[in-house]
Amino acid sequence: MSFSKIPRILIAKCGLDGHDRGAKYIARALRDAGMEVIYTGIRQSPEDVASTAVQEDVDLVGLSLLSGAHNTLFPKLLEALKINGGEDIPVFGGGVIPDPDIPYLKSLGVKAIFTPGTSVQDVIIEIKKILEG
Repeated sequence: MSFSKIPRILIAKCGLDGHDRGAKYIARALRDAGMEVIYTGIRQSPEDVASTAVQEDVDLVGLSLLSGAHNTLFPKLLEALKINGGEDIPVFGGGVIPDPDIPYLKSLGVKAIFTPGTSVQDVIIEIKKILEG
């Protein structure tokens, strides 16, 4: 996949969720697709993720959640980005997020949600659309 500018993507794990296999898998797939990827590691606060996103001048933030705290952590991340001057940085998410919660998250401004079973190719295509949008 080609880009006019190599996109910088931050992949983050917030809260107490310590399972990071999916986040690392997506990070590697995005890197292999030609993107520069920064991974925060597990148990980051939304404020830490927002600060890192702004400091690293990323083009997109991906939040991986398996803990069930998505309706709390996504709003906190979006607010922290706003406070830190990163309100223009698009956010996407992935993980175990029930279908009924997805419209709420998108109404907050989350650009895409990828649930288990989404192909890596579909994730890459959607991320490219977000970056071009």
